[in-house]
Amino acid sequence: MTATEMQPDAVLRPPAAAGVPHPRPFGIRLRPGDAGLSATVAHVSNVEYVRWVDRAAELHADALGHTRHGMAAAGHMWFVARHEVDYRAEAFPGDELEVFTWVSAMERTTCVRETLVWRGRDGRAVCRARTRWAFVDLGTRRPARVPDAMAASFEPLERAPCTSRS
Repeated sequence: MTATEMQPDAVLRPPAAAGVPHPRPFGIRLRPGDAGLSATVAHVSNVEYVRWVDRAAELHADALGHTRHGMAAAGHMWFVARHEVDYRAEAFPGDELEVFTWVSAMERTTCVRETLVWRGRDGRAVCRARTRWAFVDLGTRRPARVPDAMAASFEPLERAPCTSRS
């Protein structure tokens, strides 16, 4: 079985037809392997789509210097509070896909991240997702204020004025 290949691409830009509102979304090239196939239908499992959304968020944060290891060492982590996934088309092993992710809104303790999985060969959205992430203090397991520098680094389309002053 082959694993999914996922490679960040700093120059990857979405086509206008994709309707991505962010001027600089984070881009990834993706080629699904057969390890993520559905057990009953010969296409990529919907569980894999959620993995792609999570991994794209992680790689975007890594590229900005907010690695999961570094955040954990500092006592904080982003936790998923809610996923909304719209499955638009089937994906198959070997498809050449592009994943674009961006932060559409940053609030005091949460952010909303959007993700688009796009197949260029037929110009189709394979998946669109919207995820609310909560910034959590690992010691208390309660929401924490997102530091201003971190919030700004994600270049959110909207930013609430109530983020921290650190």
